[in-house]
Amino acid sequence: MSLAIRDEVKALTAFALAVWLACCVPARASTPAPAMWMGVVTYVVDGDTVWVRPADGGKPLSVRVDGIDAPEICQPGGGSSRDALKRRALGQRIAVFGRRHDDYGRLLARLELKGDDLGQWMVSQGQAWSYHYGRRAGPYALQQRRAKAAGLGLFSPSHAMPPVYPRAFRKQHGPCHA
Repeated sequence: MSLAIRDEVKALTAFALAVWLACCVPARASTPAPAMWMGVVTYVVDGDTVWVRPADGGKPLSVRVDGIDAPEICQPGGGSSRDALKRRALGQRIAVFGRRHDDYGRLLARLELKGDDLGQWMVSQGQAWSYHYGRRAGPYALQQRRAKAAGLGLFSPSHAMPPVYPRAFRKQHGPCHA
């Protein structure tokens, strides 16, 4: 392959990558997440994602509750998980402890309502799992064991099928579509 053709292929590859990144990869914030800020929950997407309007004004921001994984909205338990978070947090003033932005551009943060950790509360009610990856049990493993032992929420013996962890559900069924 001649040097001119090789350079042209490199240029086209770089251009194709730039186009793909611009149109197909979710945007990430270019600045680090602020350590802590206050806001009001304006919308509950599902059991682990909310929109929060900063108290100092501006547009609501998409926030993913750090440390938990709730059922997908289209999977069994997804609606009740979302409803539990909605009853607890919608319209409430919360403290947002941002950590970083995820691959979808959402702020990954611990949320506190009147001093209570909302992620911990969701897991203790059996409405979400303590987020685990590999062999790490996640930050709310104790609350998850207690909810499971008590048969709360997702772990209720009244369910026809045992709960399916969201990652496994997405692998088998794909993502939920609105």
